[in-house]
Amino acid sequence: MSSTAPQIDYEKIKGVHKIPLEELYTSGHRTCQGCESATTMRGFIKVAGSRTVVTGATGCMYVANTSYLTTPWIVPWMHTQLGAGGSSAVGMAAGLRALKRKGKIKDEKINVINFSGDLGAGDMGIGGISAALQSDYDLLIIMYDNESAANTDIQATGLTTFGAQTTFTPPGTKHPIMQRRWKKNVAGMLAVGHPTCRYVATACATFPPTDYLNKVQKALAIGGPTFIHTYDPCPKGWDYHPRFSNELGELGIKCGIYPLYEIVDGNIIYTWDARKTGKGRIPVKEFLTKQGRFDHLQEEHFTHIQKMVDTMWDEWEMPGVAPIKGILKARV
Repeated sequence: MSSTAPQIDYEKIKGVHKIPLEELYTSGHRTCQGCESATTMRGFIKVAGSRTVVTGATGCMYVANTSYLTTPWIVPWMHTQLGAGGSSAVGMAAGLRALKRKGKIKDEKINVINFSGDLGAGDMGIGGISAALQSDYDLLIIMYDNESAANTDIQATGLTTFGAQTTFTPPGTKHPIMQRRWKKNVAGMLAVGHPTCRYVATACATFPPTDYLNKVQKALAIGGPTFIHTYDPCPKGWDYHPRFSNELGELGIKCGIYPLYEIVDGNIIYTWDARKTGKGRIPVKEFLTKQGRFDHLQEEHFTHIQKMVDTMWDEWEMPGVAPIKGILKARV
C-alpha cells in the first residue's frame, strides 16, 4: 500500500459552513442526550441527499428511530434484523437494479446505505457484510461503534475497549479486569480481506471537522460496495456527562487508540497520523480517566493499554490496519 491518494471525483465540503442545510434526519428521535450516533446518522444523510434509502439493523439506533409508528427519517427507511445489515443492503440494491432494468423507476443513482452497530455489524452480522463487500452492488455500510450492545443495557461486544466495565464484564476485587480482549479490528479485517472493495474508512462524526462527511461523499462517489467504521462515544455506556461527547471522540483519536484512515483502491491515507511529531499522541490515560467505565483501572492497566497503542503506531507496518511488523524491525 502506498500513501498517495487516488483521485476521486466528489464535491468536497470545505469547512462546517459548507455542510448542506437540508435536514433529512429530523426531530422526533429518542436517542440519549449527547448521542454521537445520532450525529453520525444526521451527517451521512445530509451529504447523501434525498435520493437515498436506508436500512437499519436492530440496535439502540433502531429503538431510537421507531416509536409508535413514527420515525425521524425523511427518506425511505427499513428496519432489519440484528445480523442482517449486509444482507438487507444487498437486497435493497438488487431490488433497485431490477426496477431500473424493467423501467419501473428512473435510471438514476439512488444511494443504498445500511447503518448497523458494533454488535450487529462487527460481531453477529460480519458474515453478511463480508458477503455484501464481495458483491457488485452499489451500497455503503456504516458501522456505528459505541463499543457495547447499548440497546440491551450495555453488554460487551467484540469491539469493547480492553478493561472497560460493562454488564457482562463487571470488575471485582479478585479480577479487576474482566474485559480482557483487545478491540476487534473490523475495518482492517474487511479492507485486507476484500481487495475488490474499493473504499474502506474509519471516522468520527465530529473530529476532525467535516472529515467524516467527506468520507461518506467519497464512498458514495467511488461506488460499488464500500464500508465506513465510525467511532461513537456513548454517554450512557461510557459513563460521562453528555456535553463531552465531542471531546471524548477527539481524545480517543489524539491518544491513538482509534486510528483514522481511509483505504482507496489499496492505498492507505491517514486522516490523523499519530506518528507525526507535529501532532503527536497524548497519553491514553487522558482519554480513559474521563470515563466512568474505566474508574477501576490501576496504573499497571493504563501502562498495558499505552504499550499496546504505542506498539501499533511504532511497530505495525500499517497502524490500525494490519498487526504485522517489518522483518528488519523484528530482527533487531
